[in-house]
Amino acid sequence: MPQAVIADLRSDTVTTPTPEMRAAMASAAVGDDVYGEDPTVNELQTEVARLTGHEAGLFMPSGSMTNQVAIALHTRRGEEVICAEGSHIYEWELGMMAAFSGVVPRFVPAPLGVPDPEQVRLAVRHSIHQSPTGLISLENTHNKAGGTVIPLQVIEAIRAVAEAEGLPLHLDGARVFNAAAAQGVPVSQITRHFHTVSVCLSKGLGAPVGSVLVGSAGAMKQAHRYRKMLGGGMRQAGVLAAAALVAVRDGPVRLKEDHRRARQLAGALAHAGFDVNLSAVQTNIIYATLPDAAQHVAKWAEQGVLASALGPDSVRFVLHHQTGDEALAGAIEVLTQA
Repeated sequence: MPQAVIADLRSDTVTTPTPEMRAAMASAAVGDDVYGEDPTVNELQTEVARLTGHEAGLFMPSGSMTNQVAIALHTRRGEEVICAEGSHIYEWELGMMAAFSGVVPRFVPAPLGVPDPEQVRLAVRHSIHQSPTGLISLENTHNKAGGTVIPLQVIEAIRAVAEAEGLPLHLDGARVFNAAAAQGVPVSQITRHFHTVSVCLSKGLGAPVGSVLVGSAGAMKQAHRYRKMLGGGMRQAGVLAAAALVAVRDGPVRLKEDHRRARQLAGALAHAGFDVNLSAVQTNIIYATLPDAAQHVAKWAEQGVLASALGPDSVRFVLHHQTGDEALAGAIEVLTQA
């Protein structure tokens, strides 16, 4: 029989609400959010917009929804979305850019998740003989590359390309607070360059549910319609927004500890002979290459350490605030035993 879980490293989405979150949920003022009348949801939307340097925000159940609503906002059917290879909006959002918005991706190379601004410029299409470019989308941190961070100067250069080409720029910022913590800057220093930003609250920040799309007030008014089309209208959602507010206010200061523990785990794995690209361990995600990944993951699970096999020879480990130093030490012991 599997023993009790020592550490759940499958994702930073596995965290449970903290006592502070549960208390906030229990006492949250609520209303009907579809009518815009939930005061706690409104407070959350205003707070996330303020932190990111934008005019308004809209609370939704998931980051996939906020991303797809943003794509619908910015594009017309038959257009292309320029995005980095391995982007979540393509890999993990079930073809929704095609199914909902009628657009297709055009990929650019992205070593360690960082696209070259010149490659982005060359990917733009204006010819009547090709699908025109409707949007440029970045992902920061880049999940598939291993939680890697796009340098600020690269973001600024891609924003310059977008402006020169007359294109909107969207950020899948599922872990943008991790990117800010890794660079030691306010999150707004990253997010202010984008027309819209999807901010996930249930990953590194630790909220139980939800993401916020931020942008201009006009864009969020239109986004409200697309959210409704996707079935994302929630009623007395203040109980969720209350926990998310705690996450937004308390979560960012903990992220550097997650990053420190990720480097510690990555170093231990590399020392034990795992194939780990240490230069990619910039935030809270680690990828290790090893044969028969699923078998290793199953063996570790029986010993109380959970990880994700994302391919025949790829395992992902994600650190979060509910994996402390003691749990990490236990996980390292299990993972590195002969």
